[in-house]
Amino acid sequence: MYGGGGGGGHYDGGSGGAGNANALFGGGGFMPSQSTVVPENSGLSKVLPNSPLFCFLSSICSPSYADPSWALPIDRCGGQGRSAQTLLPLTVKQTMDAAQTSGDRSNFAINGVEVSTIRLVGRMLGKVERVTDVVFTLDDGTGKIDVNRWENEASDAKEMADANNENYVIVIGGLKGFQGKRHVVAYAVRRVTNFNEITCHFLHCIQVHMELTGLKVDGNYISNLVLSVFHDPSVMDQEHGLHIKDVIDRLKLPDDVVSAAIQGHVDVGNIYNTIDDFHYKSVRNG
Repeated sequence: MYGGGGGGGHYDGGSGGAGNANALFGGGGFMPSQSTVVPENSGLSKVLPNSPLFCFLSSICSPSYADPSWALPIDRCGGQGRSAQTLLPLTVKQTMDAAQTSGDRSNFAINGVEVSTIRLVGRMLGKVERVTDVVFTLDDGTGKIDVNRWENEASDAKEMADANNENYVIVIGGLKGFQGKRHVVAYAVRRVTNFNEITCHFLHCIQVHMELTGLKVDGNYISNLVLSVFHDPSVMDQEHGLHIKDVIDRLKLPDDVVSAAIQGHVDVGNIYNTIDDFHYKSVRNG
C-alpha cells in the first residue's frame, strides 16, 4: 500500500520485510497481446504516462507483474521524509554506488531514498550450503555482490535447494555493510523460470531511476523518436513513405502522441504527405 497523510508517503511493499517477501514474487512474463491494460492502481499507471518506457512496459507486462512493488510514484518521491520502508528494484552497481547515511554505516540511500528492501536479479555463483544458511554471489552483469540466506524453516531450505549455480535468481532482501564491504541479507530467493522477468526487472530499474532523479521523457524526445523512424534507410527507400500506423506499431506509442508528433514535423517541413493523408516521407528523400 502507498502511505498517505502527513510526513511524506511511502511504499512499504505491501507489508515490507522478510514476512512479506514471497508475496513480492507475483506475476511474470510478457503478455502475448499488445493490448494489455494496466490497472489504475498499479505503479506503472502513476509514472511517465506518455513516455515510450511507460507505453512499452504497459504493453508487454502482465497486470500482476506490473504491480506497485516495482515502482515509487513521482508524487511520493519529492519533499522531505522519504521513508526507508521502500522496495526498490536495483542493479548491483546501484547497490555499490549507494550513499551511506548513518554514522554506523549500516544505512544506505539511493537517489535520496533510504534503502530498506531491495530486489536484484542475476546469476547465482559460488553457492555454499552451511548448517544454518546459504551464501552465494549474485552477478547481474553490472557487478557482483555476496548474498546470505538464513534457513530458519524447512521452506527456506527448499527454496534454496531449487536454485543452483548458473541459475538466474530473484533476490529480495536488505542491503548491509560490514567492514567496508556490502552484501545482501536475503529474505527470499527464487529461481527465474521465465526469462522475461529479467528484462522486466532491468526496465523497472530504469523506470524507478528516472522517477527518483526527476528525469522525464518530454515532447522533444518523442518528436525526435518519431523523426528517427522516417530517417531510417529502409523507410527512406520506400516510394510512398510510411503509413502512420506503421510508425505507431514500431514505437508502441499512443495514436494521439504519434499523430501530434507527425503533424508537428509536417508543420515545420521535416516530413510531407505522399499518396494520402496517412502516408508520410522525410524531405531528405526529395
